Amino acid sequence: MKILFVAAEGAPFAKTGGLGDVIGALPKSLVKNGHEVAVILPYYDMIDQKFGDEIEDVFSFYTYVGWRHQYVGIKRIHWEGVTFYFIDNQYYFFRGHVYGDWDDGERFAFFQLAALEAMEKIDFIPDVLHVHDYHIAMVPFLLKEKYHWINAYRGIKTVLTIHNIEFQGQFDSGMLWDLFGVGYERYADGTLRWNDCLNWLKSGILYADRVTTVSPSYANEIKTPEFGKGLDQVLRMESGKLSGITNGIDTDLYNPECDQFITHHFSASDLSGKAADKAELQERIGLPVRDDVALIGMVSRLTDQKGFDLVVNQLHELMQLDIQIVLLGTGYSDFEHSFSWFAEHYPDKMSANITFDLALAQQIYAASDLFLMPSAFEPCGLSQMMAMRYGTIPIVHEVGGLRDTVIPYNEYDKTGTGFGFQDFSGYWLTKTVEKALALYYEHPEDWKHLQEQAMSQDFSWDTASKAYEALYQQLI
Repeated sequence: MKILFVAAEGAPFAKTGGLGDVIGALPKSLVKNGHEVAVILPYYDMIDQKFGDEIEDVFSFYTYVGWRHQYVGIKRIHWEGVTFYFIDNQYYFFRGHVYGDWDDGERFAFFQLAALEAMEKIDFIPDVLHVHDYHIAMVPFLLKEKYHWINAYRGIKTVLTIHNIEFQGQFDSGMLWDLFGVGYERYADGTLRWNDCLNWLKSGILYADRVTTVSPSYANEIKTPEFGKGLDQVLRMESGKLSGITNGIDTDLYNPECDQFITHHFSASDLSGKAADKAELQERIGLPVRDDVALIGMVSRLTDQKGFDLVVNQLHELMQLDIQIVLLGTGYSDFEHSFSWFAEHYPDKMSANITFDLALAQQIYAASDLFLMPSAFEPCGLSQMMAMRYGTIPIVHEVGGLRDTVIPYNEYDKTGTGFGFQDFSGYWLTKTVEKALALYYEHPEDWKHLQEQAMSQDFSWDTASKAYEALYQQLI
């Protein structure tokens, strides 16, 4: 199959979160399976700084964004079997960051129009055009309503993946003419309208041939008012084309046997290196070097979505337990200040690292005994899978992708890969931590067996990509 991905970010070129990981890993995996795959991304200034010398200029053309006559540069690099094309326009994309500007609507309107027009010019007409999140969600609509006159495009099937339904792209209806150069009809009849706004994500849901989310549980959850962020009614109506496929992780990168960021490598059959990594981490972050204490890791954005209100509310109680906690992340200032306060007042038990440090993140995954991830909602989540690769046992709120990837420990038959709680409350978070600690301290052989089970899980993209292959084949 010929498969084209269009997204706002993609590793290793530009990445702010899980979407970037998917675009970096899924196309590479599909190429391994014999498919012809290309990706189109914006050409941000950070890409130019890191990869500019390796990326070639192909050609350029102009497109209209409403009345605006805008330059479109096409650049290209072949990376791990995948051809990455970049849409170059410094006015829109040399901003020092990926998202968050007042004119994001115009920036990504331009990008979608340029990407669609580029397909014919680069001679890559895909069987399946796979777009991601609201930034690219108008593409299925544009393909059918604006570019339907291009014969070569008429056989293209479209897939939209929703990575986080909270972000929908809600704009003034005048954008249809002012930026996209299309008529008002589909807004007037209600197709593109939601809450008296033009809703890009709703457009994608209605016009794409298939809609996916990044875990089966999240696909079911977003059809409910609790998780659907206002679009649950639309998703229930379109449920016949909605499915969930759990993300994978790069198992070459997250590999305790060869991780470049950890000093002592280890495996499920020999965990001695993990103990050495733990001692090294404790020393680095200023915690007492103890091999007999449970070290709990947290690596995350510090937001309500990630459940940090529960953690902060329970920290006084948690600090009474025989544990150490290491936190790495940035986010809401209230959470940053709270964790810093606890680290100052419990210096032997808490280390708060309010920053982003890739090497330290890997060391926390590898060295910790437990990994706390109590998200209020979690479309997929990657950290719990990364932690399990290193024998670090996750404690999760059983929601979304966390429910799909972490098997709760069963004390009777000794099965499972982690610990979970269903009620989103601080009480059950603490009780679940206590349950995990009881196993860690009182039944070390069962704990080691639990680690081995967690490390044996297959979270590779080579496995996850098979579900996407099956979906594409259904379409064509």
